[in-house]
Order: sequence, then structure tokens, then C-alpha cells
Amino acid sequence: MSSGADLFVVCKQCGSEVSPYITECPYCGHRLRRRAPDLPREKAAGSPRRPRWLRLPSFGRSKPAAVRRPRRAGSVQGAGRWTVERPYATIALVAASCAVWVLWHAKPDLYFRMAIVGPLHGEWWKLFTSEFAYVYGLYAFVAIVTVAIFGWLLERRHGPAVVLALFFGAGVAGALAASALYSVPVISGGNGAALALLAAWAAPDLRAARAGSYYEGDLRGAAAICVLLLAMPFALAFSEASWLAGVTGGVLGLVVGFGMHRLDPVER
Repeated sequence: MSSGADLFVVCKQCGSEVSPYITECPYCGHRLRRRAPDLPREKAAGSPRRPRWLRLPSFGRSKPAAVRRPRRAGSVQGAGRWTVERPYATIALVAASCAVWVLWHAKPDLYFRMAIVGPLHGEWWKLFTSEFAYVYGLYAFVAIVTVAIFGWLLERRHGPAVVLALFFGAGVAGALAASALYSVPVISGGNGAALALLAAWAAPDLRAARAGSYYEGDLRGAAAICVLLLAMPFALAFSEASWLAGVTGGVLGLVVGFGMHRLDPVER
């Protein structure tokens, strides 16, 4: 029999009052019950009970949650393997182009020392310096802004070495193609290098668009800039920009872009 609900029970063997949460009498050892009753659980204040359909089953021992390592401030994760803080190669190319533009206004003969006007005659360095020489401000603005935008995007994806190699490689290839076709070539500015960077960046999105899959890039905006750069040699009174150099740079950029996309497993 029990006396005082939930306070104590009376042992039938010796008549002692014992706790209701034990199975044997501590005085005589008489068996009171088969198992001890469940202890009442108190709910924590302010923590509502989660519905049954929201509870996750636990299989064995619970594993600790994965800890994410914080990224460094200023770091940017690109679509590929590279993670860069600043597009240093693109900044250097844009700064060099702007510096040459300012120096040309202070010293006009600097243009003829850097640009290709006529045969090279052993002045091989003009293959590299001609990409920074501009006369018209509109041409310089369009080409330098294109290099800044797509050089930065490509540097995020593949790193600075690819941007520098593609910039100078496309410029040299376009200058050599124009010099081989024309007896008196006039080649200056970075339209070929800018089109190479644009085409290399757009190559993965072109492949995705052709396959009907999802892509993030704005191909319409890139196509508008591409048409503007290709039409620039025909819009200028003094055609300092070579259309052949631009086409050569664009084709080279597409080849490099498709090649890197096939070789890089992260982008595929």
C-alpha cells in the first residue's frame, strides 16, 4: 500500500516506508516491483518541443558538425581552381596602357617608336609595344575597358599567367599576320589582345549554350563589345587598328578558351 501519493510506499514484508522509485526494500530485501518507474522529465523553459515529423533519426553515434575554414578577407573564388585577391596582371596591363596614353600627349614621337607603321626592319620590340600605343581616345577607351573587364574575369578563372600570355601572344600573332599581308602595315592598339581575352572567357559559355545547358555569362553583352571592336578599324579616319589583328586575336582566344575548358576538370 502507498501512503502520500508519490512520496513513499510501505514494504509488505517489514512495513517500512521506502522510496517509490526503488525495486527492493533496503531493510529486508523484499522485491517491491519488477522495474523502477520512469522519472518525470521537466521541459526547458522557452524551448518548444519539435514535431515528430521534423525530428531526424539518429543512427548510432552522432558525428560532430563539419567546421568551415574562413576565407581570407578580399579573396575571390572563381569558377576554376584559382583563388586570387586582386587581378594584378590586368591592373598592370591597364595601367601601362593609360600611362603610355598620357606620355604620348607629352611626347608625340613616342607613338612612332611603339606602333608598327610600315615594315619592322629589325624593330622586333614593336610586336609587344604596339599593343599599348593609341591615337584616338574612343579606340583607346573601348580597347582598355575590354581588357579590364575580360582580363579580370579570365584572371579569376585561370590566374595571371594565362592573361599575360594570351594578351601578348594574341597581340604578336595579330601583328605578324597583318605585317605578312600588307606591304605597309599600320598596327597599334590592343584590339587583338582585347578580343582574345573576350573570346577565351566566352568559350565555355558558348559551348554550354550550344549544348543547351545552363551558363552564367552574358553572351549578348560580350557579342556587342566584340562587334564594336571589330568595327573600330573601319570607323576610324586614320585606321590605326588592324581588322586582321583583331580577327587573329579573337580566333586565338577561342582556341585557347576551348582548350583550357577541355583540360580543366573543375570547369567541366
